[in-house]
This record gives sequence, structure tokens and C-alpha cells, in this order.
Amino acid sequence: MEETKSEPREESVLIEQRKKIAMTGVSAVDAFAPRRIDLTLEGGGRAQITGDGLKIVSFSKASGNFSAVGKIEGVRFFGGHEKLAKRLFG
Repeated sequence: MEETKSEPREESVLIEQRKKIAMTGVSAVDAFAPRRIDLTLEGGGRAQITGDGLKIVSFSKASGNFSAVGKIEGVRFFGGHEKLAKRLFG
């Protein structure tokens, strides 16, 4: 059987009152600690969430959905395509 490579799913980020973050298009949780969560995105880039008291609420590799709670202080994106950044910042 031939392996088919699917297109990366659309990525989105929603931060609610700096207390909850939900993301789509996440392929892996690389590292997590109360002050930082490192993610790999399906588009080939990476994301880093920083804050205090961060806790992962859910992650589904199958759907690419991720959520966490805590005091969200920042989200940074590295590498990959710039599609998400363009959607967020124009």
C-alpha cells in the first residue's frame, strides 16, 4: 500500500482572556513545563507558548487540536511557512 501525504490542516490560535489558549494544526507537543510549552505545527514550523502555571488540557494528534490553561504571556512562531503569521497580522 502506498503512503499518501496529506496537506497540512489550517492553523488557528485563539487566546481567551490570557487564561486559555486553543490551537489547531498542531502535530506534536515537544516539551512542556509550567512556564513554557513547545509545539510542532503541521505546516512544518514550531510554536512556543510562554506564561505561568501552564497546563495542557487536551491534545489530539489525529485532529491537530491543542488547548492549555494558565497565565498566557506570549506565543512565538518559528520556521515553517508564514501563512499563519500573515493571517494573524495582515
